[in-house]
Amino acid sequence: MNYGEKPFNLLLKEIKKIVEKNGGREEKLKEICHLLKKSIPYYNWVGFYIVEGQELILGPFEGEPTEHVRISFGEGICGQAAERMDTFIVQDVSKEENYLSCSPEVKSEIVVPIFKDGKIVAELDIDSHYKALFTREDKEFLEEACSIISEIF
Repeated sequence: MNYGEKPFNLLLKEIKKIVEKNGGREEKLKEICHLLKKSIPYYNWVGFYIVEGQELILGPFEGEPTEHVRISFGEGICGQAAERMDTFIVQDVSKEENYLSCSPEVKSEIVVPIFKDGKIVAELDIDSHYKALFTREDKEFLEEACSIISEIF
C-alpha cells in the first residue's frame, strides 16, 4: 500500500538502514521520526517514549512540542499501551476518557510498544490531525518497524 511518497516496504528498508548504521540511539530515533513524518502525510506527530521504571520519558520526536514529557503506565493512550504491552489505535481521541491531549489538532493516535528480550523498553507514538485513518496496514507496518527498531535498545 502506498501513502505519500513511499510504500511501507520501502520505509521498512530505510528504517533497517538507519538502525544498522553507526551512531547513537538518540540520533537514530530522531532520524526515524523525521523519515516517518515526512513520508506519510497523516503522521503529524511522531515520537518515542523510553521506558524508565513504570514511566515513559519523552525521547526524540518530530512535530509540535508536547507538555507530556513523563507519562505513568496506565495514564493516557501511551500509558495504557505500556501497561497492557499492546498496540493501541484510537480513531477518534475525543471519544476517549483516558486521553492526554497534546494539541487540539490531534484527532487520532496509534501507539506501538517496542520490546527487547520480552520486556517493553520504549514506544512509538504517532498522532494524526485526521480521524480514522490508521489502518490494519499501519498497525502491521509500525509493529514490524518497532521490531527492527528494538535492535538499538
